Amino acid sequence: MSRRATAAALAACGLLTLAACGVGADTPDDRNEVSAKLTDPDGKKVGTVEIEEDDGSTQVSVRVSGLPAGYHGFHVHTTGKCEADSAAPDDPSKTGDFLSAGGHLNPDDSPHGEHLGDLPALLVNEDGTASLEFTGPFTLEDLRDADGSAVMIHAGPDNYANVPERYAPEGPDEDTTKTGDAGDRIACAVIEAG
Repeated sequence: MSRRATAAALAACGLLTLAACGVGADTPDDRNEVSAKLTDPDGKKVGTVEIEEDDGSTQVSVRVSGLPAGYHGFHVHTTGKCEADSAAPDDPSKTGDFLSAGGHLNPDDSPHGEHLGDLPALLVNEDGTASLEFTGPFTLEDLRDADGSAVMIHAGPDNYANVPERYAPEGPDEDTTKTGDAGDRIACAVIEAG
């Protein structure tokens, strides 16, 4: 084989190797979508959440099964950890399921109802299934920061700190202003760091 033919063959092999390695395809640094498994505190899969960013819009899709019927708080929490019976990062004396995920994603320190991680309520049907699709208020960069984030489903509905003054003359209490009284964390999905 001539020197020129050998060089051409090597170049072709190099291109095939790069293509096989996915060069030019989405890599972890430029991915525009994530898919995460929602699990209950026992580690059982109860659903999936898919988030895709396209042309400046972030589309969120969630599908679940095996959950209690009714409305459930649905949020993004600050840390990509979904550990059962774990300590809260801001108060290690407080333990519970998925507390390792921290509080709601809220980089601007906004009041509850306006947290970046406050999502629409998830309505679970009588058969334990639910699906929800919406445009999210965040980017994938927001979710995949240095410690990732977690998508959380709570046991009860979120009141978004909307408690009329006639029921709370002194205003909503701290639990309402922080979490919307959504209750325990019953399902969690990790969004890995960037």
